[in-house]
Amino acid sequence: MSDLDFAAVESVLRHLALQAGAAIMEVYNRPEIAVVHKADASPVTEADKAADRLICAGLQAAFADIPVVTEEQADSHSISATRFFIVDPLDGTKEFIQRRGEFTVNIALVEDGNPLRGIVYAPAQARMFYTRADGRATEEIGPFSDAGPQLRRPLQMRAPDPGGLVIVASKSHRDAATEAYIQRYPVSESRAAGSSLKFCLLAAGEADFYPRLGRTMEWDTAAGQAVLQAAGGEVLDFHTHAPLRYGKPMFENPFFLARHPDVALVAPE
Repeated sequence: MSDLDFAAVESVLRHLALQAGAAIMEVYNRPEIAVVHKADASPVTEADKAADRLICAGLQAAFADIPVVTEEQADSHSISATRFFIVDPLDGTKEFIQRRGEFTVNIALVEDGNPLRGIVYAPAQARMFYTRADGRATEEIGPFSDAGPQLRRPLQMRAPDPGGLVIVASKSHRDAATEAYIQRYPVSESRAAGSSLKFCLLAAGEADFYPRLGRTMEWDTAAGQAVLQAAGGEVLDFHTHAPLRYGKPMFENPFFLARHPDVALVAPE
């Protein structure tokens, strides 16, 4: 069992997500958003960088002995540790730039390859999902106060209807391979959502299955996986169906399947 004070982890992650969300919304509400592109051609904005500074400084102040891996600091991508925080300060930058609102702040604690605790905060949608100190998943109901939560509801995945699943997939990265794979399932509804909100829709009982046949990094998924697992779901390697693990070389994920355990998987063609 971890020797960490999980009540402190919950409080610090919530506080930092709110701070980062406020910094992001300050940029989001400007008439224009300046965008530059990183070496891999992915976009980055002042909001990404401001949120990253706030989160990393806060984690290092509160948990000085735990390393922080973050998308926005390349030198952190060589960290090798059994326990670390992993951060995507602004997941869904394309959604942010296009002002679609479906972007999130993601912070997770990984221990022995498993995302134990995490928070996903969507400031433009006023939705916040996180793991409690006791390991349960919750959605906090806004308005959000730094003084502490006012109202929360427990999250639990619903039992899926085997004759008609609600499937959620990426809004910005949905391709032909994903569509072909989805068509192999009985689907009653197919939804598109941005960023790590897809995991949270499953955790909240609003969807049953999220297949991702595309490149992702661990900072994209860790916080969402922590919330989903705490709500009774799981995230599996697409090919092996083993649980998705963390601390992999360069923090790159394989294709994966996020689901309620009762969703019967079909083999890829």
